[in-house]
Amino acid sequence: MSLSRPVQVIAVTGGKGGVGKTNLSVNVSMALAEMQRRVVLLDADLGLANVDVLLGVKSPHNLSDVLNGVCDLRDVLIDAPGGIKVVPASSGVQHMTQLNAQQHAALINAFSDLDQQLDVLVIDTAAGISDTVVSFVTASHEVVVVVCDEPSSITDAYALIKLVSTEYHQTRFRVVANMTRTLNEGQNLFNKLQLVCDRFLDVTLQYIGHIPFDENVRKAVQKQTPLLTYAPRCRASQAIRGIAEKMIDWPLPTGPRGHLEFFVERLLHTAQMRL
Repeated sequence: MSLSRPVQVIAVTGGKGGVGKTNLSVNVSMALAEMQRRVVLLDADLGLANVDVLLGVKSPHNLSDVLNGVCDLRDVLIDAPGGIKVVPASSGVQHMTQLNAQQHAALINAFSDLDQQLDVLVIDTAAGISDTVVSFVTASHEVVVVVCDEPSSITDAYALIKLVSTEYHQTRFRVVANMTRTLNEGQNLFNKLQLVCDRFLDVTLQYIGHIPFDENVRKAVQKQTPLLTYAPRCRASQAIRGIAEKMIDWPLPTGPRGHLEFFVERLLHTAQMRL
């Protein structure tokens, strides 16, 4: 990777729990790796980690060890199925859910040590709109909002978009509809979200696809195997690959935006190269 090429940072979020953020994060990471991208997946649910469970991998260290000075971020990276690397979070460690702004900044800045080793960083955020979720979302270059066909899903997705756009001036959001039952359901979900956002917020939403309800997803979770490995040709796997293909074409950042974000040194270098 050229020194001037920024790392693509994609946060997968949604506000509500249970919409399938982690499944999308894991499998879209694998799909990007299939397209010859070097991918690191960050489990950013700092207190209730589950990426490692879905992938069936274990690590002796996690992000709490990095914050406590036990090891460096490089020591936490583990190899996972599909050729991706994972940064695992902690599970059942309450203080990790209550980090202050300085600790969030320390975690985000620690990733600069990895920028020679990856093309894409995918961030699986926790549910809700906590300070931790917002820190990771606003430090990313792309935000993927996952929604499903529940009223609370649209409501919570809107609340997240409202907070991030009004307080942190992030104006572009990509939307994925998950667990759809019909071809039109995903588009209809997106239209509902876009309608309320257009009415009250100054943001741009882009619908990047839907993932159909597929019984293989549940079976893959039970076997702690990624869907793309368990059922590579099923409808949900095909849909996820289609979403990953769109991600490849997203524009890379051309410079820092003036607030805390991942790989800011690389962004500064990119901006200088453009002068």
